[in-house]
Amino acid sequence: MNRIPAIGLGTWQNTNPEQCAESVRLALESGYTHADTAQFYDNERAVGEGIATASVPREDVFVATKLHPEQTGLAYDEVLDGVDDSLRRLGVDTLDLLYVHWPVGNYDAAETLPAFDELVDRGTVDHVGVSNFSPDLLDEALDVLDAPLFAHQVEMHPLLQQETLLEHARKHDYYQVAYSPLAQGGAFDVPEVARIAKRRGVSPAQVCLAWLLSKKNVTAVPKATSEAHIADNRAALDLALTSAEVESIDSIRRTERLIEQEGAPWSA
Repeated sequence: MNRIPAIGLGTWQNTNPEQCAESVRLALESGYTHADTAQFYDNERAVGEGIATASVPREDVFVATKLHPEQTGLAYDEVLDGVDDSLRRLGVDTLDLLYVHWPVGNYDAAETLPAFDELVDRGTVDHVGVSNFSPDLLDEALDVLDAPLFAHQVEMHPLLQQETLLEHARKHDYYQVAYSPLAQGGAFDVPEVARIAKRRGVSPAQVCLAWLLSKKNVTAVPKATSEAHIADNRAALDLALTSAEVESIDSIRRTERLIEQEGAPWSA
């Protein structure tokens, strides 16, 4: 696939193997086409089982994972070996998208990213992405990579709107993939979100996701484990917010970051 599906299934903290595999299967069979995981989530094997047991051809599933600097490491050979490990756990031959999970540890653009290019050249990886980068680190990645930067995955929701990063994504024409797009439920009681949900007769989750999807270059990977939540999140695809509703959420001026990592660009 040359596009990231608008809504994918996030699997962070979905570490019960049976539950994770079943949620992936349910999501794919209900119309999702994007499964997002990471080595750090410790669930690649379960995600792979869900993909294998779903009645959906592998070629119709956009599979993304991430290499973590504190697990395999991000030196050139560590990247190549780490991808082999992920492929084996996922039970797939290729990845649609491979991310650098965090630019910490032994991440070095000049050594790490050429390994990503090598994987693209081999046909093992279709697209290259990064996660939790700053604009300066994104510029560096763009300079080093031969392959196009396809995506930047970052925490993004009504309480952390990431306007600067989104402007960068639009300028350089790559996807900004929103993780924790519901602020782990923290956005549900925000007055602007709650009012729209009540007025439109939809869930606050759908409002948050529809707000994200109203923005050019943005996709989202909300976590869901139950069939009901999987279906509710996907229903956001059918919700078009008015310009006034979008502007109402845009006007929220709160900066509430939920995910931290020692050495992250915003805290270094």
